[in-house]
Amino acid sequence: MKRNNLAVAMITWFLCLFLAGCGVRNGHGTKSFADGSRYVGDLRHGRPDGQGKMTMADGRIYEGEWKDGKSSGQGTLTFPDGRTYVGGFEGGMPHGTGTYMMVGGAVYAGEFDDGRPNGQGTWTWPDGRKYVGQFKDGNMNGTGKVTLPDGRFREGLWKDNKFVGPASAPASETSTSQASASPTSPAPVSETPTSPPPTSAASPAPASP
Repeated sequence: MKRNNLAVAMITWFLCLFLAGCGVRNGHGTKSFADGSRYVGDLRHGRPDGQGKMTMADGRIYEGEWKDGKSSGQGTLTFPDGRTYVGGFEGGMPHGTGTYMMVGGAVYAGEFDDGRPNGQGTWTWPDGRKYVGQFKDGNMNGTGKVTLPDGRFREGLWKDNKFVGPASAPASETSTSQASASPTSPAPVSETPTSPPPTSAASPAPASP
């Protein structure tokens, strides 16, 4: 009888070691990663899944929904310098609709794809300028309208943050340099950031046992 109990205890002990080594864990808990990141929240098979908060080694903090170890769903990503993204995530990247707030007061609100503004959105500068229109790869691309604080505006086609002409005219027929030099055109928009940095690191790989 004692020998049987000892065998059961040994099997249980080895099983616990195996499960711990494989990182299999379900429910609410805390998980540390090899790079120094720390996760507190729901776990499934040892990976973030559900609601949780990840404090990354570089100072970024993501709090929100997770799936299969990556930020997916609705969440908030805060950067050490004060920037904040609030909105949808997919596979560790901003995706869907969201709002990206810069330290200096600039704000982008709109559609994201693969971590960058793509689709319809609104960019507002701290000085009161506003662009409402299409974005591609993080830049003003497509049809849109920039309105200045004094009410002047420029509406038409944009390419890589530069006005190229009325929407009814092919972009090749309008001189970008002339449009940029027009008294009614907005101030240079080169300070428009393309996007928040990629956030795939918000989901570090599980630490090796």
